[in-house]
Amino acid sequence: MQKRQSGFTLIEIAIVLVIIGLLLGGVLKGQELITGARVRNFIQQQDGIKAAYFGFLDRYRALPGDYSQAVANIPAVSATSGCGVTPGGNGDGDGTIENSGTSPTTASENTLVWEHLSKSGFINGSYTCATTASSATSPSNPYGSLLDLRYDTAFQGAGTASRHNLKTGGQVPSDVLAEIDRKVDDGSPAQGSFRAPATADTACFAGTTLAWVTNPPGPNCSGTTLF
Repeated sequence: MQKRQSGFTLIEIAIVLVIIGLLLGGVLKGQELITGARVRNFIQQQDGIKAAYFGFLDRYRALPGDYSQAVANIPAVSATSGCGVTPGGNGDGDGTIENSGTSPTTASENTLVWEHLSKSGFINGSYTCATTASSATSPSNPYGSLLDLRYDTAFQGAGTASRHNLKTGGQVPSDVLAEIDRKVDDGSPAQGSFRAPATADTACFAGTTLAWVTNPPGPNCSGTTLF
């Protein structure tokens, strides 16, 4: 007696395909929601630090990190801080937030800025300056890389004109940076208030077309907000 083989019907196959489609759609939607949350987190963080920067300037009539009277006027800023001009904990008061080595009298004002902002109550957390940046000296972006606030030309389109700018830190996918740029600025990595770093990185942005790379995105990119 011949045994009859059975298989899936067209209806059963169609149901399986529908289920697979729903699962894939759910995964993609979940990834989209995660990316959107990270973009919002980035924007809120950048806006919060920018507001803290100007709030500090309004209160003390000096820039955080550069403030030459911080030890005298901000509680808990120590004269024995690991960086700053003598006494340690103060900036040099020249109106720019410099990185270590920019000036003979300046030691890591771009790290000292976080001690000034946190101990004056303008940002959450408590940071203490040191000559080497770490999670104890500086806040991090959502991907774990340290933020950096300084006066330089290390951004696209700068030419010779230095600006104070807040660097996002690395490890950021370029499609996330592109979405941030579209939401807060003009979408171009070489123009406006949100830009790419000065060093060319074809995995992150295309300098010739003035566009962020999104397909596929670069995994280790960064941006900067100009003040």
